[in-house]
Amino acid sequence: KRFNNLTSVYLARHTPTGMQVAVRITDLENCSEEHLKALQNEVVLSHFFQHPNVMTLWTVFTAGSWLWVISPFMAYGSARHLLKTYFPEGMSEALIGNILFGAIRGLNYMHQNGYIHRNIKASHILISGDGLVSLSGLNNLYSLVNNGQKSKVVYDFPQFSTSVLPWLSPELLRQDLSGYNMKSDIYSVGITACELANGHVPFQDMPRTQMLLQKLKGPTYCPWDINTFPRGESRMKNSRSGVDSGIGESMTRTMTSERLQIPFSKTFSPAFHNLVELCLQQDPEKR
Repeated sequence: KRFNNLTSVYLARHTPTGMQVAVRITDLENCSEEHLKALQNEVVLSHFFQHPNVMTLWTVFTAGSWLWVISPFMAYGSARHLLKTYFPEGMSEALIGNILFGAIRGLNYMHQNGYIHRNIKASHILISGDGLVSLSGLNNLYSLVNNGQKSKVVYDFPQFSTSVLPWLSPELLRQDLSGYNMKSDIYSVGITACELANGHVPFQDMPRTQMLLQKLKGPTYCPWDINTFPRGESRMKNSRSGVDSGIGESMTRTMTSERLQIPFSKTFSPAFHNLVELCLQQDPEKR
């Protein structure tokens, strides 16, 4: 599969063992300095991390200007792939629980080692043929430990792709003197939970500036089920006006239009709603 003009990924078979592996080939000659730094960071950290729920690279080598990365083949692909292929209207709570449990175990391991992931989303949660969940997307990781000292706050704001913005926390997007910490990853977990529950990316259809204001002012995003918009409420909610420059009204329109795609029989437990609500708190310390 061709991801862009620099990277291709192939499925291969390791001849002596017959094991299937994933082969990623990147053209280093045409990579930007920032991309090269991200690749180097990913390769180094993949050898440092040793956890069943964190994606590891089996071997890395160069051939001319090409970087070859060999990793385990994840037969079910990413959680995002499962959504698009099998669960376009969102997954069941039991399946979401199993996927998030593995991803959060991997994330907790990273946090214990002083790293912020900064790139958590369904496409970076991979599932093997035997159901093992592994967290990937290590190229934007940031270490809180520098010269033996652990920082409490981070002020590093890389040039994130605009496609990543819906998952990022309000404090990370603000890029102000308050900075951010590991709690920003918890916010991303909440957005990912909504992504898995609703079958699409939260804030995906909103203009970027409006999305930022929505994250900063609310209302909070949530999993949508029969209790989110009881029958007959959609039309009423859609007629209400927003009170903050049209943000609330636009968000209501977005939620209503997307809500129509979700079966009315779909339900999530109060515990799941509470989990998402805690993850998406505006104040990082309350997450």
